[in-house]
Amino acid sequence: MIHTVVWRRLDAPGHEWSQLRMAPSGPELSGTAVFVHKHEPCRLSYTVHCDEEWATRWAHVSGSVGEVMVDVRVERLHDGSWSINDEIVPAVAGALDVDLAFSPSTNTLPIRRLGLAIGESSEVRAAWLTFPEFVLEPLVQRYTRIGPLAWRYESRDGAFVRELTVDDRGLVVEYPGIWEREDATSP
Repeated sequence: MIHTVVWRRLDAPGHEWSQLRMAPSGPELSGTAVFVHKHEPCRLSYTVHCDEEWATRWAHVSGSVGEVMVDVRVERLHDGSWSINDEIVPAVAGALDVDLAFSPSTNTLPIRRLGLAIGESSEVRAAWLTFPEFVLEPLVQRYTRIGPLAWRYESRDGAFVRELTVDDRGLVVEYPGIWEREDATSP
């Protein structure tokens, strides 16, 4: 199965193309975001490989932010620790999901992994790849399923809250104020 989407940025000029593919070893997200950040053109391509339970195995981000080249590899190791470009980051040990700060695609990972019923809620600790710094930090998040295709997302102790609309595959359709899907196709 392959599912491809295109998102439009709502808070700045930009778009993202993303593809969810069910590989034999587990789900894979890949995409390219092209947008403007502080008057600088950005192009970031990514791939996220997950295990069969939707937990991140590794992610790779490459491209540029203005004239600064980006090449970042994040990995969740077998002991639960995480590394960025082969440097261990103890603060994110135990996290199961990578969260790419510049993309709506990685919200799919905990949504699919948790499999919550309507009304259920769960707290997760993500390995958050910040933007534009590309530093790996812990980010506590809460996902609450509020409808068949609606989720309440909270982070930073409730300081950041959005009600996400997703499709039946868990990919964001609407991320209020930030992203909105323009196209969805399933070959």
